[in-house]
Parts: sequence; structure tokens; C-alpha cells
Amino acid sequence: MDWTLEVVVVPVSDVDRAKDFYTNGLGFKVDVDQVVTEGVRIVQLTPPGSRCSIALEEGLPGAPGQQAMRPGALTGIQMCVTDIDAARAELLERGVDVSPVQHVGAKGWEDGPGDVWNSFMFFADPDGNGWTVQQAPAPLSER
Repeated sequence: MDWTLEVVVVPVSDVDRAKDFYTNGLGFKVDVDQVVTEGVRIVQLTPPGSRCSIALEEGLPGAPGQQAMRPGALTGIQMCVTDIDAARAELLERGVDVSPVQHVGAKGWEDGPGDVWNSFMFFADPDGNGWTVQQAPAPLSER
């Protein structure tokens, strides 16, 4: 049986503000923007080339037995690109406050690209949810 990761819920305080950031700032595609029932809205967005989407929710009750995340509590979400410099330039052009390219070195995070699989940049959405972008040596379909 395949277990595919398809949707990650990103906790936000303002769905419209977050939707604007993810579509205009990051270039995500809106798949769904739907009021499910009065007071409950779900916006699902997908990064270019990804098979996994994110969901922004408003008014949706928490899943049974699970605690709701506060807006900004999600960190470590990671995407991969094959050209981190071009991706960083695109984010900057779109107005996203993104870190310089960094790599893990002997003293921790160091500026500049590293070897294969060791070039990263970081940014946060308006609520503070933290994202990591890593350079991959080839597109997923070729790995």
C-alpha cells in the first residue's frame, strides 16, 4: 500500500492574508477555496511542480484526539529546488524576506552554498510558520 503525503495543514490567523502570501509571494496555485459550511473555509494551495499541497483553514474543528496548532507554530516544512540561487532571486522579486543561501559547516550554519544536498535558504509566512528550501541535485522525477 502506498502512503502518500498530499496535504500539510499550515496554521494561520488570517486565511486571506496567508492566501495572498502563498499565491503572490511564493507562486503557489490555488486548488480549492471553499466554504464547507457556515463559518468553515478551506483553502488548498500547491507549490509549482509539487504533488503535496498545503491547507489553510478557518473555523474547522480540530481532529478528534488532536490539539490544534496555534498560528505560526509549524516549522521545518521543506521544499526542494534544483537552482537555489534562481529560486531565491524569484522570492526576493516577489517581496519575500528570505535568508541568504547557507550550508551546514563545521561551526553550524555558514553563509554560501555547500556541496550536494547542502545548500539551504529560509523564510517564514506572515504568521511565522517556518519554511526551508533545499537545493536538490536533480528534479524528483530523476532521482
